[in-house]
Amino acid sequence: MSAPVSSSVDLSLAASQATSGRPTVPSGPGMTVDKARKAAEEFEAVFISEMLKPMFESLPTEGPFGGGPSEGIWRSLLVTEMGKEISRRGGFGIADNVQAEMLRLQETSK
Repeated sequence: MSAPVSSSVDLSLAASQATSGRPTVPSGPGMTVDKARKAAEEFEAVFISEMLKPMFESLPTEGPFGGGPSEGIWRSLLVTEMGKEISRRGGFGIADNVQAEMLRLQETSK
């Protein structure tokens, strides 16, 4: 892997892209290849969880849990953990592209 990059990526990136129409990366310490990878994997886990949600929303709530708000909370946690586990085991390959794009944006912002 390459050497650490000394720029920071945070949530303001999306906001700055939406308002300016072009990608910008805020400057600051801390973004390394490892941190970019972790952020990309977390993004992929959230993406996968969001893709799984509709599958579980359509399941009937009868049975051992009996439905209700508690089952909704449990299902939400289950879907979140499933997304994390799928991402940990290789996911859909989104994390690779997200990481590469994050690092590319940092390189071009210097």
